[in-house]
Amino acid sequence: MSETVVTLGTLAIGSKQSLSAALAAGGCSATGSATGCGSKEKPEDMDPATWARVKDHPCYSEEAHHYFARMHVSVAPACNIQCNYCNRKYDCSNESRPGVVSERLTPEEAARKVIAVANEVPQLSVLGIAGPGDSAYDWRKTKETFRLVTAQIPDIKLCLSSNGLALPDHLDELVEMNVDHVTITINMIDPAVGAQIYPWIFHDRKRIYGVEASRILHDRQMEALDGLVARGILVKVNSVLIPGINDAHLLEVNREVKRRGAFLHNIMPLISAPEHGTHFGLTGQRGPTAAELLAVQEACAGGANLMKHCRQCRADAVGLLGEDRGQEFTLDLVPEAPVYDPAARETYRDWVAAEREDRRAAAKAAQDATGAACAASSPKLLVAVTTQRGGRINQHFGHATEFQVFEVDATGVRFAFHRRCDNYCVDGGGADDRLERVIAALGGIDTVLVAKIGDCPREGLATAGITALDTWAQDYIEPAILALYREKMTPKQAQTA
Repeated sequence: MSETVVTLGTLAIGSKQSLSAALAAGGCSATGSATGCGSKEKPEDMDPATWARVKDHPCYSEEAHHYFARMHVSVAPACNIQCNYCNRKYDCSNESRPGVVSERLTPEEAARKVIAVANEVPQLSVLGIAGPGDSAYDWRKTKETFRLVTAQIPDIKLCLSSNGLALPDHLDELVEMNVDHVTITINMIDPAVGAQIYPWIFHDRKRIYGVEASRILHDRQMEALDGLVARGILVKVNSVLIPGINDAHLLEVNREVKRRGAFLHNIMPLISAPEHGTHFGLTGQRGPTAAELLAVQEACAGGANLMKHCRQCRADAVGLLGEDRGQEFTLDLVPEAPVYDPAARETYRDWVAAEREDRRAAAKAAQDATGAACAASSPKLLVAVTTQRGGRINQHFGHATEFQVFEVDATGVRFAFHRRCDNYCVDGGGADDRLERVIAALGGIDTVLVAKIGDCPREGLATAGITALDTWAQDYIEPAILALYREKMTPKQAQTA
């Protein structure tokens, strides 16, 4: 298959056609049928208006995170609760976790940066405020930032994250500001569990401790969730999985937030390294293993739809999920008075529409072939891929710092989870200890699809029982995985091209 690469900003995307040809082919309405949130096409039970709101949001749609970027601006440093897993550190450019920023911004500085990023990163679709404190508590700065940005970039999606304690005070304002995506961190619905996570809250001008603090926080979170859903605002619930404290309890949280109308539930692993300086980190509270996280997510099947592609972004993250270009846009590097030019973003969105249409057609053809060739009882497989986004297998094995893992069977391909790792190649060469860590990250997966791989790492993976294939380099992920599945599940003479 002949391939070219389209480069927009710094995102290289393998394509069967040039950008101009893609645009000439026309866009698509991003409709169709599939199941589950974050599917490749509009789910059958989702109304077109809701799909239009999520299809370009990288957090609310798994497919969108291959194409669209988010930007968080750190304008809200004040917080009204203390979490045992949080330490809002500054000037920490090498830490990638929530609550960490390199610069605190005024609303005016934030607007300046957003305009500069929009001019340089055409993938940008969402502006979020996620702290480093609480966006609803530090409300004046949050509201003014959104006002300044939308005056220049009216089509950008507005998104904020909050612990929920102050959210009920601003529900109508959120509607007036056209904020239609809100994330609430809800780690418990039982105040006794919450008392192990939150030492105190600050509410009604006083500090409150223990179970009483968690009871008030819980009541306010439920009030916020109900009020947002009633106003047509999409709600994603974040929950931090803390082994021994709320791991089993999160099943109850999942059922409750589904009952109240949450759009997505994102169950994230606790990050608790001692060097981060959090209470949990300093007292030895461990985070969950990948297997423990997966077990809780699987136990929630049938409850609220789960987000599985979260990267636990910094409060000043810029770029696609899984990357952070924030250091390219520090205040000293952006123009003093940038003027927004919508041309690049408009062109990019047109290209994405055409690419999505082509990708869906390829996936449907591959699925039809698989359904015809493979028995419905054929077992499921997990397949890892290396990708620089764009929905293609377009990254060298040695450059990968994470693997996206998909589940496949005769009924189709579904995103399962991602596995982070240190990239194998350093200064042009491979490192044995890094390969060992990559192999550990790929535990339980026997095949990885890559754009390219050297002989040494290929042999090292093979010794560990992992097959690395570059057969489908630059192809779309879903058709490639389905082709691999057909090869594994059907006799050689029955295989299709």
